[in-house]
Amino acid sequence: MSAPADSLQAIFDGAFGDINRATVAHTPRLGPREIGTVIDVSTGIARVSGLPNVGFEELLEFPGDVFGIAFNLDEDEIGVVLLGNYAHLQAGAEVQRTGRVMDIGVGDELLGRVLDPLGRPLDAGGPISTSSRLPVERPAAAIMDRAPVTVPLQTGLTVVDALIPIGRGQRELILGDRRTGKTAIALDTILNQRDRNVVCVYCSIGQRASALAKVVASLREKGAMEYTVVVVAEGNDSPGVAYVAPYAATSIAEHFMEAGRDVLIVYDDLTHHARAYRELSLLLRRPPGREAFPGDIFYIHSRMLERSTHLREERGGGSLTALPIIETEAQNISAYIPTNLISITDGQIYLSPSLFALGVLPAVDVGKSVSRVGGKAQHAAYRAVAGDLKLAYAQFEELETFARFGARLDDDTRKIIEHGRRIRACLKQPEFAPVSVPAQIAILLALSADLFDPVPLDTMTEAQKAVREAATHIPSEVGARFETADTLSDDDRTVIIDIAREALVPFQPKPEAKPEHDKRAQAKPEPAAKPGDPEPEQKSEPKNPPVSKPDVKPADRIETKSKIKPKAGPMPEPSTEIKSKTDAAPAVTEQP
Repeated sequence: MSAPADSLQAIFDGAFGDINRATVAHTPRLGPREIGTVIDVSTGIARVSGLPNVGFEELLEFPGDVFGIAFNLDEDEIGVVLLGNYAHLQAGAEVQRTGRVMDIGVGDELLGRVLDPLGRPLDAGGPISTSSRLPVERPAAAIMDRAPVTVPLQTGLTVVDALIPIGRGQRELILGDRRTGKTAIALDTILNQRDRNVVCVYCSIGQRASALAKVVASLREKGAMEYTVVVVAEGNDSPGVAYVAPYAATSIAEHFMEAGRDVLIVYDDLTHHARAYRELSLLLRRPPGREAFPGDIFYIHSRMLERSTHLREERGGGSLTALPIIETEAQNISAYIPTNLISITDGQIYLSPSLFALGVLPAVDVGKSVSRVGGKAQHAAYRAVAGDLKLAYAQFEELETFARFGARLDDDTRKIIEHGRRIRACLKQPEFAPVSVPAQIAILLALSADLFDPVPLDTMTEAQKAVREAATHIPSEVGARFETADTLSDDDRTVIIDIAREALVPFQPKPEAKPEHDKRAQAKPEPAAKPGDPEPEQKSEPKNPPVSKPDVKPADRIETKSKIKPKAGPMPEPSTEIKSKTDAAPAVTEQP
């Protein structure tokens, strides 16, 4: 028993000895610490006194693990934007400086996670531990560090990839009225990045919790959460959280871009972001401008979207593609916020409510949509047919509007309209069903060769499916040239068109053959006339002999001509004038 007791005593002696040595070696250091006081708390903001050395956008700490950003630095007080639940804050509470700006953890540990703009997890995956952090507000890359956009970002949507192409490093705006499919286009783009080495960041700003849960469930079901980070600012969060959310999501995306990877970020949507910033500015007594927005509303979006770019190879060669979403009201794309974003971005995809009501999904209005950069990065196979396709579709839309007035159309106009209807049918696409590049090119080449024109409209869906399945039989050497060749050769076009033509053979209308009973019916004699039927026109000479005419005077001969019956057809009713003259003439009797 003595041996274990001695060993235990030795352990305690060693531990206490270490504690004593550490206590002796420790030298307490005194440092100044600024502490402020809360004057009052309003909706999402607080006014604080004290803290004379606080900096702009410095992070402040409130009781209850609540943080805020110093937004207004006035002479006597500080306007602070609160982040998180501030219901317990009261006037007189202490406020401390942190000496740093707001930052967020970044790294591969965030892939597949759902978190808020402060980096706190919102899913059931446990705490998140990252190896590095980045500030949410960072300067954009310099001009000399950027490279041209040369690689396309395939969305899997035929209407976008063919007519409104997007390049990696581009900023393409998605705008339209409420419930026209804006989020669906962004989600289809995320789903199409599977196995393409593209990291996706989805930033939800002010969306309902039910809508957000549906989006996350769709991403998990399709296996897209493996390469996606979801940053969430819910609709019931404070306006400060909604304001910070897109900047935090951009910092997460920039980490992957600076590591040399291609990144796609979706802001859904910046209309709620602008409204949150307007609310904060009005509460902080900043002077309002147009539509009550503050004067720097353009700058808060431009400095964020300028961070999306394509870096040079010396900087890693990564890219950050941005898809901001804007909600318009009553199709008014000339409103303040939409025009700001249109001027900031490199193009826009406009979704039309009228097309959505007609069932044309995605409801992309090709005439109002444009891509100013992506055309340079588009595959050569698309460029070979995209120009003619867009022109033909524009002609169809003009003629279709004209044809609604009931005007008579010639054969060429009818042909253009029928061809345009096939183009519109081929541009339709269901949600969460991206189409591969070979399948899209096969359909577009079949359209350019007028192979779909004989196909009835009610069978276009099955015909497209047949062409997409046949596209899997395109020779591998031809498919490899889709992404490498500068132009699509005539031989390659012929091979693809032949494959599409063979796939469309079952959908061609068959010529109608006349049945045998119709031919026999044509040989039968005409049925006899029934009593009461009108007398048929007589084609042969009458059987009765000609009537001998008595000698009459010349004047009477002219008058009696009206009494002579015609050879065929019913007798017309004589006019009053002739009838009166006939009564005065002598009677003429017909002799057998």
